Amino acid sequence: MRPGYSRGPVTRLSRYFLPTTREDPADAEAASHRLLVRAGLARQVGTGLWTWLPAGWRAHRKVEQIVREELDAIGAAEMLMPVLQPAEPWKKTGRYEIEELFKLHDRRDAELVLAMTHEEVITLHASREIRSYRDLPKLLYHFQIKERDEPRPRAGVLRTREFIMKDAYSFDRDEAGLDRSYQLYIEAYDRIFDRTGLEWYRVESDVGMMGGIGAHEYMAPCVAGENEVALSDAGYAANVEIASAEPRPVDGLPEGLPGPEPVETPGTTTIAAVTALLGVPAGALIKALPVVVEGRGPVLVLVRGDNRLAEIKLQNALGAPARPAEAQEVRDLFGTEPGFIGPIGAQVDVLADEALRGLHGLVTGANELDTHLRGVEPERDFQAQWADVRRVEAGDRDPSGAEIRIEPAIEVGNIFKLGTRYSEPLGARYLDEQGSEQPIVMGSYGIGPARIVAAAIEQFHDEQGISWPRALAPFDIELVTLGKEGEEAREVADRLYDDLRAGGFDVLYDDRDGSPGEKFADAELLGCPLRLTIGKRGLEAGQVDAQIRRGQEQRSLPLDGLVQAAAELWTSLP
Repeated sequence: MRPGYSRGPVTRLSRYFLPTTREDPADAEAASHRLLVRAGLARQVGTGLWTWLPAGWRAHRKVEQIVREELDAIGAAEMLMPVLQPAEPWKKTGRYEIEELFKLHDRRDAELVLAMTHEEVITLHASREIRSYRDLPKLLYHFQIKERDEPRPRAGVLRTREFIMKDAYSFDRDEAGLDRSYQLYIEAYDRIFDRTGLEWYRVESDVGMMGGIGAHEYMAPCVAGENEVALSDAGYAANVEIASAEPRPVDGLPEGLPGPEPVETPGTTTIAAVTALLGVPAGALIKALPVVVEGRGPVLVLVRGDNRLAEIKLQNALGAPARPAEAQEVRDLFGTEPGFIGPIGAQVDVLADEALRGLHGLVTGANELDTHLRGVEPERDFQAQWADVRRVEAGDRDPSGAEIRIEPAIEVGNIFKLGTRYSEPLGARYLDEQGSEQPIVMGSYGIGPARIVAAAIEQFHDEQGISWPRALAPFDIELVTLGKEGEEAREVADRLYDDLRAGGFDVLYDDRDGSPGEKFADAELLGCPLRLTIGKRGLEAGQVDAQIRRGQEQRSLPLDGLVQAAAELWTSLP
């Protein structure tokens, strides 16, 4: 090594690109958005488009390395697939029509897409290279840019139009093999998220646009989360989109009647207005929701008046997407007036939520203007198809009887049992022991490094800035000198910078000619786990001032043997 050069990048703040700011970005909604910008970690280029600056990219790469190590450990092999892809495989799988998919043509007018995920291409490779049961199982993964024509980018790097994801895939002979591969990835993901230092949980989820036969999501709880998760102390965990639970009983349910009785309810088209007029609880109402189902037509969906419809659960129950009927459609297709619709005498199919089963004394629209019916009993007074289509609410009970709570969370990873969702249309088949062709059974496993970075900031920040988990911090230690050029404190700090780096630490060295207040404010903002400050007073005492960023605890470390003392302190940090 040449004199004057040290191993690794120069990370002196006098030369490093770390453009911190004192003001929050005007459009910041989430703490991670605000602090990514203020701490000089990232900058927005356009709507939903972000540049990772050097320190932010270091944090991103630390996430990638944790993921890489754990996937390598289960035998997954890393590769790299292109972002620009032919459109034909996407047409074969039926995903070409997804609105968020970027579509384009080249100079020869060939149809192309910018991949938002890589199931189509990885399955094409499998269809061409895997021939026999002897070639299975296979575990593959890559890190690659994704492009998504996101209609509402928000919250900094949490919902963007371009981002990097880790996609992993499994290829097996049958569902039993898929179960084994799926479990391998679960164990790897559990270790990954433990190592990141995040608070996290694994929840049941919907397969969504990925398709397949089962899915889980990894969630990091935080107030900026765009997902909601149903949890209980008994271990129940599911995305609210698909969660199921025993509903809270209705307090004050009216007594049953021999049959439905009409009651005048002029102008009462809302749950609140009807409950106020009739003096009944919201749970005593049947909320009738007219919807139009794709490829099927009108359906009347019923939920309890104190419940909300879960759109994903409804779509799964119907087997197709549904949209709310417009006012004129209610008149033309359902034969009644908006606000007074009900299931008795309905002219369309009726789908009722399970929470209504067995109740009596209910109130619902009479299909006549300004009129409701009371004393209604499902199954006695109307027939319906039954399904769980309501949104789980706080206070419901999980299958063990434990009370459910609802928490916002960031989705940081997901895993899917794809089955033959992609192998069938793309011809990915193998010959079994009898020489018969069988479709390859697949799994897909995603992790968003940017979301993990953002979740860490959301979970671990205070009024001064970020407080990184040790595993994800852009730098292990920030070294601050209070000495000016030619002073002992500067000379000692220069030497300690080299010693700490030689000791294996990633060190950011604030050697700028700024005030102590400015340096400390920037250090708090960036949030390295440990800050070491070299000043005249400390040197006279033979000590270095240390601050643990999490909780801002102050310590003194001996100047002699500082690297060893810093290592012992650093390894004890969260």
